[in-house]
Amino acid sequence: MNAAAPLPTVASAELFARAHAVTPGGVNSPVRAFNAVGGTPRFIASARGAWLTDVDGNEYVDLICSWGPMLLGHAHPEVVAAVTEAAARGTSYGTPTQAEVELAEEIVGRTPVDSVRLVSSGTEATMSAIRLARGFTGRDLVVKFAGCYHGHVDSLLAAAGSGLATFSVPGTPGVPEDFTAHTLVLPYNDRTAVEATFAEHGDRIACLITEAAPGNMGLVPPEDGFNRFLAETCARHGALFVSDEVMTGFRVTRTGRWGLDGAVEGWRPDLMTFGKVMGGGFPAAAFGGRADVMAHLAPQGAVYQAGTLSGNPVAATAGLTTLRLATDDVYAHLDKVSLAIREAASAALAEAGVPHVVQHDGTMFSVFFTEDDGPTRVRDFADASRQRTDRYGAFFHAMLDHGVHLPPSTFEAWFVSAAHDDRAVDRVLSALPAAARAAAAAGGAE
Repeated sequence: MNAAAPLPTVASAELFARAHAVTPGGVNSPVRAFNAVGGTPRFIASARGAWLTDVDGNEYVDLICSWGPMLLGHAHPEVVAAVTEAAARGTSYGTPTQAEVELAEEIVGRTPVDSVRLVSSGTEATMSAIRLARGFTGRDLVVKFAGCYHGHVDSLLAAAGSGLATFSVPGTPGVPEDFTAHTLVLPYNDRTAVEATFAEHGDRIACLITEAAPGNMGLVPPEDGFNRFLAETCARHGALFVSDEVMTGFRVTRTGRWGLDGAVEGWRPDLMTFGKVMGGGFPAAAFGGRADVMAHLAPQGAVYQAGTLSGNPVAATAGLTTLRLATDDVYAHLDKVSLAIREAASAALAEAGVPHVVQHDGTMFSVFFTEDDGPTRVRDFADASRQRTDRYGAFFHAMLDHGVHLPPSTFEAWFVSAAHDDRAVDRVLSALPAAARAAAAAGGAE
């Protein structure tokens, strides 16, 4: 296995060229194309523990972890064994199974939701939660925050307009303006904007949806008490508070982001969405919440939602096994590894004279390559947008050349797993000084 020299990408380049002929952009999800950092994406042949191996035979420490799901590491033997047994019994039935009941029980047992509906993707979970909130309240307006991503739901692909709160225009072609006309976009962590919006539109707002800790503009934690403030504001106006934990659920703590403050402060969301870790690396997600709200969902209620592969027995088995193996010791290890990498990255960048901010929430974290006079804390999408992406691109490729695979965008969170051992961490730490120097050279730092 190659580790430290500039890595050959012959097979990856050939596959990327073939993919371009049959797939838009050569990828099945845009960030994978390396457009934000340049170069050719690595096509992965296999993964085990904390390591990826590409089709050229190069080995990398994985700091993507499939964008969060691989909490235990890749190909965990107990998860693989459980999935193999489940697949041998049949891959899909279209009827209820024991595994989906037990996975739902595990989620309800760890979180404040009373009941939960399994689906196949985070996008499907947020879409269904929004529909349910509108059906329950009889209202149309939805409030979201700039920089928070809730899947590619048409009505939530809205860009923030000018002013305190605006009826938004679509953030992508293909979405009619009237689809997003009922979406209000606000600056994150801005209580004044929230209060003003509810004062003006409160009796028309069905719900407010937020990432429990945004990870799609880089990691931007909620300010102290912000999620509780949102929940209380919604309650005063008869709207539902939807906490999107597709990314943070069972990743930042054993109970998700809610476990960091909600369980202590005594509030809970009306609806929650889950994904990633709860699927154990398979396409699975869920939404759940208060019993009276969930009772409006078909077949018990009139709000319709369905899915052929919802509660798939193989995916449910993978998720259930992963959650049962995610013990307190696992999260303690994740905290330790996350802290070591965060501190080393910040020290290397400081030594190279590269302005930066490192932020984390639980075990999730990211590095912001700020302007020379940039903020010392990133609190919203406007702050996150003022980054030196050229510096990150140079940093990213230097890390890749030294056998460490980071997210190919500065607007993404970094993830570690229980399988990141001393060997994996040492590889990351040894790569950081050269990567920091590359960032300095790209940005003109002394």
